[in-house]
Amino acid sequence: MSLIVHHLNDSRSQRILWMLEELELPYEIRRYARTASMLAPEALRQVHPLGKSPVLEDDGRTIIESGAIVDYLVEKTGRLGPPPHRDAALRYRQFLHYAEGSLMPPLFLSLVVKKMGLLGRPVRPTVTRMIDTHLDWLETEIAGREWFAGDRLSGADVMMSFPLEAAQSRAGLNDRNHPNLAAWLARIHARPAYARALEKGGPYRFARD
Repeated sequence: MSLIVHHLNDSRSQRILWMLEELELPYEIRRYARTASMLAPEALRQVHPLGKSPVLEDDGRTIIESGAIVDYLVEKTGRLGPPPHRDAALRYRQFLHYAEGSLMPPLFLSLVVKKMGLLGRPVRPTVTRMIDTHLDWLETEIAGREWFAGDRLSGADVMMSFPLEAAQSRAGLNDRNHPNLAAWLARIHARPAYARALEKGGPYRFARD
């Protein structure tokens, strides 16, 4: 039985498709479209009570949370895991959790604030400063390295892809203000496995050339 990915358009599940393509594992996609309010459809609750994506099914197991899915796939294949050097391995674990634990919350908050219109205007500068602090740190953190954990692609890069793509869309990340991060995004977008994941996953507005 192949892996099954419950995939919501324009969501975190796109990076799981990318990882599976990098690992060259066979998988099946179950597609779900966002509602008019941009929320996940009720049908996802039939897969898992939280009604969120991604959800991975494998051999009777149902796994949620991108980081847990990345860990599971690394364990399953022995690939894209932490580098052997201790400091690089610590960076791997750091970014595996940082992507959702620290970077995504202010990016999500920026989306909510924009939807609030005039009511959200007073807090926009604060949210912008929060995001800029993260991006400025990441810009220096990845300087001199091609990948977040070291000299090769890893699950840490898979996890960092969605928030940094969202930062391009929501926070103005570009090759002028954060050239190292922009170059990293260009590297992942140029990978054949990434292109295959886009082709299979369907429209994904966060990917840019």
